[in-house]
Amino acid sequence: METKNRLVQTFIDLVSIDSESKDEKQVHEYLKNVFTSLNLEIVEDDSMAKTGLGANNLIAKLRGSKNTEPLFFSSHTDTVSPGKGIEVIEKDGILYSKGDTILAADNKAGIAIMIEAIRRIQEEKIPTGLLEFVLSPGEEIGLIGAAALDMSLLTSTYGFVLDSDGPVGHVTIASPFLHMYDVKIIGRAAHAGMEPEKGISAVSILAEALSHIETGRLDAETTANIGFIQGGEASNIVMDELLLKGEVRAISEKRAQQLVQQMETSFKQAADKFGGKVEISANQMATGFRITDDEPVMELLKESTTHLGFDLVSEISGGGSDANIFNAQGKSTPNLSIGYANMHTTQESVSIAEMEKAVTLVIELAKRTPAKRR
Repeated sequence: METKNRLVQTFIDLVSIDSESKDEKQVHEYLKNVFTSLNLEIVEDDSMAKTGLGANNLIAKLRGSKNTEPLFFSSHTDTVSPGKGIEVIEKDGILYSKGDTILAADNKAGIAIMIEAIRRIQEEKIPTGLLEFVLSPGEEIGLIGAAALDMSLLTSTYGFVLDSDGPVGHVTIASPFLHMYDVKIIGRAAHAGMEPEKGISAVSILAEALSHIETGRLDAETTANIGFIQGGEASNIVMDELLLKGEVRAISEKRAQQLVQQMETSFKQAADKFGGKVEISANQMATGFRITDDEPVMELLKESTTHLGFDLVSEISGGGSDANIFNAQGKSTPNLSIGYANMHTTQESVSIAEMEKAVTLVIELAKRTPAKRR
């Protein structure tokens, strides 16, 4: 089979296997069969017992002949919904779903690229060192699989996640710290028409707090949002309780912490002003990262893209990926763009030409890993 057609067929095979988050078992069985047929060593952890996901993490190892630094590539196996019964159509070199589901290029394009790169390395007898291919479930619901991975199973100290939209050559080198919070505002109910002065309005507390809380895009690397507010029973009752949910995202850990503290202080002071109470729960949900140009993983990427004639464009993301987990565990890991667009929608698509470029880039990275440091 022509390699281009084989790449597309692998992608079609992958997306035909339903694997919405927590239902990854079948696609992992497929992948184990593929890696076994390619004579790769398969390492499987036991994380499923504690994550409640449909599968464990997989690491497929290609032990090359070169004495070079080991290198890993990572993609996740779960999809968002609607991701059942996906059917692929092609138009002018672009792959789409028929329109009533996602395409699942996020992230099965990444997996197809991995598999095709392995096949070409083997068929063309391209010398490499140790290459490790990480497949993680549960990424879409909080990076759960990668977070549970025992990193001692991974020999490589750096690698690449294949899980970003946009043209090949673009790379995410920074991603934010994410803090999410819940606030319960407690006032006192009263009849709004007959004796409102006996009540303590949760809305008044909220309004006062919001006047001191920054939201929206705060700068190029920072956002804050309140996305859920719920409360009240009737128009003639002073609202005595209100719930809200919000988040803070910042590349700077210090900035993120400052914004969370600003939120907590604002709500507590507003409650004190009106005689109410607040209960606040704030949690860090993702660890941010920033990778500099002088790190070995970026030097490798620069050499590879330059050789291939690809423009290298570094980007800062407002979202998270498994790269956040690897970086938090001390493994320098940028997130490479692989050609898909409109992720998490029924308009999702992926360019076959960009997938081909991504395969070429993966192989070039594998070829150019430096000699092991003594």
